[in-house]
Amino acid sequence: MPTQLKYDTSLAKNTDLAIIIAKEAVSQVQELQPEEQNYVQQQVDQDAKFIYLNRYSHRVYVLVTPEAKTENLKKEALRQAGHALLKQLKTDKAEQVTILDKTNSQASLYLAEGLYLSNYQHLKYKTKDPKPTTLQTITIADESINEQDVQELANVLEAVYKVRDLINEPHSHQSAPQFSEQLEALANEGGFDIEILDELRIQSLKMGGLLAVNQGSEEPATFNILEWKPENAKNSKPYVLVGKGVVYDTGGLSLKPTPQSMDYMKSDMAGAAAVTGVLYAAAKNNLPLHIIALIPATDNRPGGQAVAPGDVITMHNGMTVEVLNTDAEGRLILADALSFAKKYNPELVIDMATLTGSAMRAVGKEGLVVMGTAGEEIMAGLKAAGDNVHERTVEFPLWDEYRKQLDSDIADLKNLGGADAGHITAGKFLEEFTDYPWVHFDIAGTAYLHAEDSYRGKLATGSGVRLVYNYLSTQAR
Repeated sequence: MPTQLKYDTSLAKNTDLAIIIAKEAVSQVQELQPEEQNYVQQQVDQDAKFIYLNRYSHRVYVLVTPEAKTENLKKEALRQAGHALLKQLKTDKAEQVTILDKTNSQASLYLAEGLYLSNYQHLKYKTKDPKPTTLQTITIADESINEQDVQELANVLEAVYKVRDLINEPHSHQSAPQFSEQLEALANEGGFDIEILDELRIQSLKMGGLLAVNQGSEEPATFNILEWKPENAKNSKPYVLVGKGVVYDTGGLSLKPTPQSMDYMKSDMAGAAAVTGVLYAAAKNNLPLHIIALIPATDNRPGGQAVAPGDVITMHNGMTVEVLNTDAEGRLILADALSFAKKYNPELVIDMATLTGSAMRAVGKEGLVVMGTAGEEIMAGLKAAGDNVHERTVEFPLWDEYRKQLDSDIADLKNLGGADAGHITAGKFLEEFTDYPWVHFDIAGTAYLHAEDSYRGKLATGSGVRLVYNYLSTQAR
């Protein structure tokens, strides 16, 4: 069962409480008894940030509002505090906790967010001693907070859980057709529409990039069109999200090394999972925007019919591409989807992909690499949305000089640039297939982690869901 986040201002007797306080206002916290106030004040005077009170019938966890340089960093510190709180709740085997914010700053939302995301587990394939988390319910009890805000956050965080589940699913249980079935189940649960195009329809659309990557596979490719179109949509032109859906990437004939590479390439569909999560959250929250997601899905295998380095393929828009490296496959399937997106006359197209190791090497696991042609206002809006949820973006240039690296001797362009700026030349390749406002997110460094990183956890993180949802919800308002 996923964690439940709810709103309820009626405090049940003997409820485990997490109280957020300002260090200068301990004496005003009426939920503390006088002797407790004295003890907490002593701890605060010694710069304690977390004070534990055991009332034996229940526990009280006192968290001092963190100091930070900016409001966004203060929100992040509260999420981090949620991660620390969970460790104590696990020790105490707490099944539920109620959060009270005595600072009137909506701090409980951010503490709950960090607590909820930290509580994620993927135990589907654990048969011996799975050790499920005891914490089932997080309740926000602040009268200063709108119940609708709590429910909106709960739906977004549930979407992140769904995305993590998709990414953590092993390829043995997630071929492209199986992935489409999983997307269809989420569409039915979330309340949005989905159309799944099979191989024949992909061939009829002449999606040469997707078909080429799929050539070495024994499983057919799929092309998935997800749509959320409420009657009260405020946009006449849709927002289109495009997600890279490589369900497993061996590198094809340009075979990847195994350690720390091919062995976790089940995560190469993290972009596809993320855009699905945005649609799921939008539908659950009845966001008044028309949103479409396009997901080309396939694995990348070195089978007998696999596309070979040096082959030339023809894309959905008619351009020819010389394939110099079959491990630069994500841009091939994305290019077909970006070409296809033109038919919708979109307001904005955002693609998300675990596209390049160069992006990961450029900014590590701390940020999402972003490029695009959407203009300064949209880029600034996306940066602000990312800063708000601490999914920070680093914008790289798309200068014309980089395009020269994609010149081919025998085709319109090649799928690989030079040794330098590989994440930028990948972006320049995608740009060739757009003629609308477009933004590209390379989430290679943030989508899948090999060690626990606070509330982002270990393995799949759900990177990009909260950022893009936050941006779209701002546009809706």
